[in-house]
Amino acid sequence: MSDIQPNRIDTGLLILRIGLGGMFLFHGLPKIWGGPERWAKIGAAIGNFGIHSYPEFWGFMAGMAEFGGGLCLIAGFAFRPALVLMMITMTVAASSHFARGQGLGGASHAVENGIVFFSLILVGPGKHSLDWWIKSRRKSAPANIT
Repeated sequence: MSDIQPNRIDTGLLILRIGLGGMFLFHGLPKIWGGPERWAKIGAAIGNFGIHSYPEFWGFMAGMAEFGGGLCLIAGFAFRPALVLMMITMTVAASSHFARGQGLGGASHAVENGIVFFSLILVGPGKHSLDWWIKSRRKSAPANIT
């Protein structure tokens, strides 16, 4: 049995979610505000997977995955779906670094974040989250009797 008390685990997850989510808000917002020219530049990275159409769309979606995912990460809302999108974005970012010949040194930030996102998908957001609150409210709601 673990020596870590459950409330410490949930508090640790909250701190991790706020810190990492805040950084992704900061990281994603300039991409969203960057406009179509910046979106096209960012979205071109999806070409490493054989997708060469609509780079503006893919670049905008990368910014939304980071910014919106950061919000979801902080709130613990739609937690796992948001992290899947963020993990995909990190996979594309890492592949872009590798394609430019930057190796693991260049791709390490994206790889590290992808590992954290995958781990959080497995662990979940913890009790201090909207997902947990919604789930607990559904369990305590009275059954509909007709």
